[in-house]
Amino acid sequence: MPYTVNGEELETDDEGFLLEADFSDDVVPVIAVAEQIELTDAHWQVIRFMRERYKEDGQTPNFRNMVALLQDEDDSVDWKKRLYELFPMQPNRQSAKVAGLPKPFGKGGY
Repeated sequence: MPYTVNGEELETDDEGFLLEADFSDDVVPVIAVAEQIELTDAHWQVIRFMRERYKEDGQTPNFRNMVALLQDEDDSVDWKKRLYELFPMQPNRQSAKVAGLPKPFGKGGY
């Protein structure tokens, strides 16, 4: 199911992950609609985080590492609970998908 962003069709795998990362902010709302997610500032915070991790590490973190890294950035939030509120279908995978990143390795990254 390819996504069309600004008139360009982006290739996806059979689960709807982009085959190549797209860091354009225009791709995020298109994928979010397909995932039935109404974007908030909190979603964008996680999307920016996932994109940064992907750029730095070449992959996205698994859920446990994601929670720990976000906790290091902002310990005023219960990130385990918050991530499931924002991305209820496996937060590390769904947030990577909405961020315009390829499917995480194995069970969800490093």
